[in-house]
Amino acid sequence: MYKPTIKVFSELTTTELYQILRLRSEVFVVEQDCVYQDIDDKDQQAIHLFISDEKEVIAYTRLFAPGLYFDTASIGRVVVSLKHRKGSLGHQIMDASVKVVQQKFNTSKITISAQTYLKKFYESHGFVKEGNEYLEDGIPHIKMINSN
Repeated sequence: MYKPTIKVFSELTTTELYQILRLRSEVFVVEQDCVYQDIDDKDQQAIHLFISDEKEVIAYTRLFAPGLYFDTASIGRVVVSLKHRKGSLGHQIMDASVKVVQQKFNTSKITISAQTYLKKFYESHGFVKEGNEYLEDGIPHIKMINSN
């Protein structure tokens, strides 16, 4: 069990920011073969939650207050490094993210834009599908909401 780190943009060290952006690029751009603009000027408004091992960031999410991304609070850029996906790290980072959203934004209503193939994963964290599937950067996504 790893302890997550929670920081706003201005608190990130250059090394942490570099490792976060590298991890997001490794998974979302290279592994998923999806050319898109990951650096979207939203990181400055997000709370960054990440887990590191002794050497690098291995899991990450960014959290938004209501109205910054969706009308409700939201969790995005959920990512776990390829070599750490066999365990429960994805569940650990989602559990921590939901708790931080509830504490920091005083709400239990959270919206995510989930890659469709991860629907069951997010359902296991209390999210339910809302609306139809859509393409985001060429990858099928669904809107999901958690109001636990």
